[in-house]
Amino acid sequence: MKVFLNSISGIDDAIVSMYMSHRTWTRELELHIYEICHMVLNSNGSLKEYDEGMAAEFEEFHNWFEKLLKWGWKHTTMLRFIDFSITVEGLHRAGQDDWDAHAKRFDNRIIRNSTRVKQSDFQYEVSAYYQNKIIPTDVAAQTLGIQLPETMSYDGKNYVKAVNGYILEEDKDNPDVKRGLYMLSIPSNFIFKINLTEWAHVYKLRNGKSAANPEVRQCCEMIADSLEHFHKELNRELFEKIMN
Repeated sequence: MKVFLNSISGIDDAIVSMYMSHRTWTRELELHIYEICHMVLNSNGSLKEYDEGMAAEFEEFHNWFEKLLKWGWKHTTMLRFIDFSITVEGLHRAGQDDWDAHAKRFDNRIIRNSTRVKQSDFQYEVSAYYQNKIIPTDVAAQTLGIQLPETMSYDGKNYVKAVNGYILEEDKDNPDVKRGLYMLSIPSNFIFKINLTEWAHVYKLRNGKSAANPEVRQCCEMIADSLEHFHKELNRELFEKIMN
């Protein structure tokens, strides 16, 4: 399984929001915030390598960001301006279903591999978690030298051999029928977006200390590592602290 933090966006808007409620906002300040963020952040929202020639700009950004997080863990609307774009490769389908349980937290911004389209034909792949833990029946039969027939009759109907079982002959190329035999151990990919406030909720329920599936916990912790790599302030202590 691999996790890719594609981008963090909205930090500049979140900082601007901090000045609204106390009526200290001005358009000049807003433009200045955008300018500084543009100078110190990469296009993907990560922090640029420190430059002595821009020491003042880096200091100003960090002062804003630390102040934002100091207040934002309680005033969570400000942190909702900060979005994470994340791609996950190879989480098993059962774990992906667990992740889907939080679709409301993603504002339904999650798209996953389809098991319906013809390009999604699965063979005997299993995710990293299940490797060496399970053996599909077909693979076990081949290993034991058991030759399963290519066709069979059942209840007066003809069936043909497929991955993990048999399919009614006339439906052998029907992707809606074929996926009925797929196991929940198949690896799946998906992309989702989530804001910082909602991520804190997901982290609390799916982190390494939770009762979630082991691969789901691993996925959650890998995302947490990536976020802290982008910005040291986006750490587990903050996620646990955010009220959500």
